[in-house]
Amino acid sequence: MDAFLVEPQWLEERLGDPGVVILDCSWYIPELEKSARAEFEQEHIPGARFFDLDKGSDETSPYVNMLPSAQRFAEVARELGIGNDSLVVVYDSSYVSARVWWMFRIFGHEKVRVLNGGWKRWKAEGRPVEQGPAEQPPQSDFIAREPIGQVATWRDVLDAIQNGGAVVADARTTERFIGELPSGYPGVAGGHMPGAINVPWGRMIPQKGDFTFVSPEEAEAIFRDAGVDIERPVITTCGSGVTAAILAFQLARLGKTDWKIYDGSWHEWGQRDDLPKESI
Repeated sequence: MDAFLVEPQWLEERLGDPGVVILDCSWYIPELEKSARAEFEQEHIPGARFFDLDKGSDETSPYVNMLPSAQRFAEVARELGIGNDSLVVVYDSSYVSARVWWMFRIFGHEKVRVLNGGWKRWKAEGRPVEQGPAEQPPQSDFIAREPIGQVATWRDVLDAIQNGGAVVADARTTERFIGELPSGYPGVAGGHMPGAINVPWGRMIPQKGDFTFVSPEEAEAIFRDAGVDIERPVITTCGSGVTAAILAFQLARLGKTDWKIYDGSWHEWGQRDDLPKESI
């Protein structure tokens, strides 16, 4: 089995397997005014459960999508009926799966895979779907560990851009990166950290064809073409730490371990007057 991805055929053959928990983790930035849960109830993969990224994040933070405490993450996993022996398969309709993959991994659950091509590919291939809210599973006894490494703070990013200790790779679209478009979050302007390198997430999951991740070899070429020296440590960032995980996911597929995700990302950085910013 691939250490990172599963294919639709593999998953379809295991629908109903009690050892496999399927999570729809679709989510949208506020400006789109769309409800991922409503879409889930209209159609989803049979047996899937809905992972609410907002409730699975730190709801006390002023910044969106921040990692919750280990205790809170364990509560969410238990409510979803996920045990420490469960194989978790995550999918979504856009770009969120890598973030949830990372969340499970950082809280100690390594039995997690991303559905390659996600919901768009599943639908395009005419695979089975069901409607309605997910059934409430029996609560599990999931245990989460405290996060170790892989989480960067604004201080880490500031040090990286001032002292060159790491490459900062920004996964947002070029329009948001350069400030041509707003951030996608009310009250937060576009722009980027000085010295950050733009590697749009859509290059890693092309939004044409079958919506699958590019191969590790293609990902390496994309990083290098953008100017990212992948021999150095890398900090990935984006609008709120979601698409940053796509870059991290691809770095992990390349065998790199010296990467971190800036959890606050631009939603934090862009609102702080004491941090340097650039736009074009």
